[in-house]
Amino acid sequence: MMDLTFSTVALLARDTDPDVEETVELLSALLLGRGLQVRVTAETDFADLPGVQSYAESELTEHCDLVIAIGGDGTMLRAAKLINRANLPLLGINRGRRGFLADLSPDELEQKMCDILDGEYLRESRMMLQATLHGSRHLKQQVHALNDVVIQRGATGQMLDFEVKVDGAYVNTHRGDGLIIATPTGSTAYSLSSGGPIMQPGLNAVAMVPICPHTLSDRPVIIPGNSCIDITIRHRFEADAFITVDGNMTDDFSNTDSLQVTQSIHRMTLLHPADYDYFEVLRSKLNWGHYGLPEKA
Repeated sequence: MMDLTFSTVALLARDTDPDVEETVELLSALLLGRGLQVRVTAETDFADLPGVQSYAESELTEHCDLVIAIGGDGTMLRAAKLINRANLPLLGINRGRRGFLADLSPDELEQKMCDILDGEYLRESRMMLQATLHGSRHLKQQVHALNDVVIQRGATGQMLDFEVKVDGAYVNTHRGDGLIIATPTGSTAYSLSSGGPIMQPGLNAVAMVPICPHTLSDRPVIIPGNSCIDITIRHRFEADAFITVDGNMTDDFSNTDSLQVTQSIHRMTLLHPADYDYFEVLRSKLNWGHYGLPEKA
């Protein structure tokens, strides 16, 4: 019997990829055939699909029960930005490359989707970050991140000197290209490519990962998820910096600003197929288990 919790579903996807377009067409027909209402973004070619309702992207997720992102992790993060205050479940269909968030593959789409609509799924709650920028040049700004908050060197290409405190305690004055503050979800994104650790998604922890540090002793540090991180830049005339949140640039960052990163009151709810296995995802994406899986007893 179909889980009546899902009556209106929003589909978020880019219409520039033929593979994505094919998946959206198949998925919308499947959902409509099950008697659900289907919403798509008005600014895309998907708005012309028969039976779907089109909305501006800013209004796409209003009064929905489920959001499905079709693409890669970038599309998943775009969807997360739309729904982070609405507490809507998010399901990802992977049409990207090495996506860790979108775990439903196209070749199993029809059967897995029917199972999910029948109530056979796993629901997972993941922590998010809140970044608050204080500065004399602008009003206080707050943004939320599922993956990471990053401070990076700007157009001058000069290294940054920045001071980090955790819960008011001085940690270090870093020198390098920047700093990644990553959730467990974001530990397999930019953080991983910068030498950060992989963290299980259910952990209440945050990783602080230096980007190209000037000294080899400047290493990643894992701290409790409820910590308060304060960052300021030391004055260097030739250096400039900017802040990105889940890969999107939010503002520049100067020596007159301070950035505070804390755990967000919002959480992200992800839906997975009932047979979802996080370590199987890691093996698949990172090519682990090259010598074969262990034999079953």
